[in-house]
Amino acid sequence: MVEWISQPWPWYVAGPLISLVMFLLLYFGKRFGVSSNLKTMCTMVGAGKISGFFRFNWKDDVWNLLFVLGGLIGGYIAKEYLSLSETVEISEATIAQLQSLGIENPGASFLPESIFTWEALATPKYALMLVFGGILVGFGTRYAGGCTSGHAISGLSNLQLPSLIAVVGFFIGGLIMTHLILPYLLVL
Repeated sequence: MVEWISQPWPWYVAGPLISLVMFLLLYFGKRFGVSSNLKTMCTMVGAGKISGFFRFNWKDDVWNLLFVLGGLIGGYIAKEYLSLSETVEISEATIAQLQSLGIENPGASFLPESIFTWEALATPKYALMLVFGGILVGFGTRYAGGCTSGHAISGLSNLQLPSLIAVVGFFIGGLIMTHLILPYLLVL
């Protein structure tokens, strides 16, 4: 296998490719965002009969569903065929901190098995975290008028002030969650 295929692409390759995609989306009058796909899928199965929010021509947004499907397929291909190893290179300080929170073998795989296995997810603690987290993400996405990818990639490239405010909020929320809330949830 060629070495460069199994490594993350450098910013000077990935950045211009993202810019090219954004230019093409702007040129064709499209907006990028992953969360809008849920609205499209709900409309496809008839949610417009229940709520006016879902009454729109969903066929205009099928391209975005295909874009996300391509992202899922690309992620699978990268994971299964282009990754040399499951191990993740993280600092010794991070390993020590994660071990102090009860995470076994940090860095041995992309996702810690003590949290991300079917057995762990079946426990009441993690099931509640998933449900509550999902509700918060869903509410926040709707309240902010889009998801992180929509605001950070599409909104910022369109120089939209609401997207800048949303992205700053996403980062602040992520920092608060990572450093102040999650450590307490993991040790419960």
